[in-house]
Amino acid sequence: MSIQELPVQEQPVQEHPVQERSVRELHRAPGTDSPRQGAPADARDAEGLSVWPRSARPEPHGDVSVGGVSLTEAADRFGTPLYLLDEQEVRERCRAYRTAFPDADILYAAKAFLCRAMAHWIQEEGLGLDVCSAGELALAVTTGFPPEKIVLHGNAKSPEDLSTALRLGVGRIVVDSTSEITRLAAITPPGTRQPVMVRVTPGIAAGGHTKIRTGTDDQKFGLSLTDGSAQHTVTRILDQPHLELVGLHCHIGSQVDSAKPYVAAVRRMVGLMARIRDQHAITLPQLNIGGGHAIAYRPGEEHLNVGVLAGRVRAELEDGCARTGLPVPRLTLEPGRAIAGPAGVAVYRVLAVKRTAGRTFVAVDGGMSDNPRPALYGVRYAPRLIGRPSSTPPRLATVVGRHCEAGDVLADEVALPGDIHPGDLLAVPAAGAYHLSMASGYNLVGRPPVVAVSNGIARVLVRRESLDDMSRRDIGL
Repeated sequence: MSIQELPVQEQPVQEHPVQERSVRELHRAPGTDSPRQGAPADARDAEGLSVWPRSARPEPHGDVSVGGVSLTEAADRFGTPLYLLDEQEVRERCRAYRTAFPDADILYAAKAFLCRAMAHWIQEEGLGLDVCSAGELALAVTTGFPPEKIVLHGNAKSPEDLSTALRLGVGRIVVDSTSEITRLAAITPPGTRQPVMVRVTPGIAAGGHTKIRTGTDDQKFGLSLTDGSAQHTVTRILDQPHLELVGLHCHIGSQVDSAKPYVAAVRRMVGLMARIRDQHAITLPQLNIGGGHAIAYRPGEEHLNVGVLAGRVRAELEDGCARTGLPVPRLTLEPGRAIAGPAGVAVYRVLAVKRTAGRTFVAVDGGMSDNPRPALYGVRYAPRLIGRPSSTPPRLATVVGRHCEAGDVLADEVALPGDIHPGDLLAVPAAGAYHLSMASGYNLVGRPPVVAVSNGIARVLVRRESLDDMSRRDIGL
């Protein structure tokens, strides 16, 4: 279907029958995902689309469409590199979380990817927002996002972060250090009380890479449960008349593909809540267990089954509270990657193919400036040739970027058609999270645009960064 120059029609929040279908589709066991409209899972796997948005369809001449929009036509019209975001995939994933956790607060983690349209979709689907800076907070609020549904995070919040949060009226601030207590209490307006939570390090190692494991004492986030820092911070907050302690927070890591470490975290957090009750005679009404839910980047990889997570967490929370005599606190979760990641596709154009002794390098017009994750964490993707058919047997190739770094590798040793050549297009699925949000201006290569696709309609959400954009910041002469 061709791209139309029309606004995307806003979709109302669907009622529970559609939401229940979304849970089954989006969070079934690994390897059994199926697209919309009832296509069998084995057909989707055979088409190589198991980690693509569920609207992805093979088209004639080797093309693929997402949200009814041809990727080849999108590349021709908007240029490359290009990021496409499937609006309906985002919305359905929001609904799946709301259905799996009907009595919880679901906050979208803005650090995964945020723009005005994304904030608007998240709000319409009934989610709150988790932000980490004054910039993310201001963008959301100026879009019309209710500040009382926003939570501010950060291990080292700046004075601007804290003052902006207070001025705009965020719902909760997560305290991450004792020094933050003094700064926050000093600027809270007289006659008001700012709701806060304490970020606790529960001593649980979980996550897909050492650099994204945040639940242990050997990293920068949170206050230790084992050495008493968390309990000391609770006492300090309770001594501040302008701060209201409403609950505890923890985040154990990212790309966590099992419910087991979340269950362990809930058990330890409930134990701490019981000790706080016994020591201070207060019952905390909220418990935030963070996010970090894994998605699959390549066929066959594990992802977190959120339906299973909901059942296991709910059972542990209810049992733990019954054992300790606590009322069940209101639960909060912060998914980011699991909502945005599978909804995105990156499209690059091949600039060069270099065959050396034993290796083939396919160089594209993007790289680590729009996706630093392979260089940071060794993430592996499954790029696909689009825009033309090929009957040439596949060969192993390394897809590299255009930047002046040997580590600028987007996909190492992946199977691509042996006749791949300059001018071809490569599409990379599972590209909606932590690509553009972590993008840089390295080599003064402008950041790509983001285009929303839905029902055959494409519209630019974030325009391409131009040379003029970058040069205007340079005022040295």
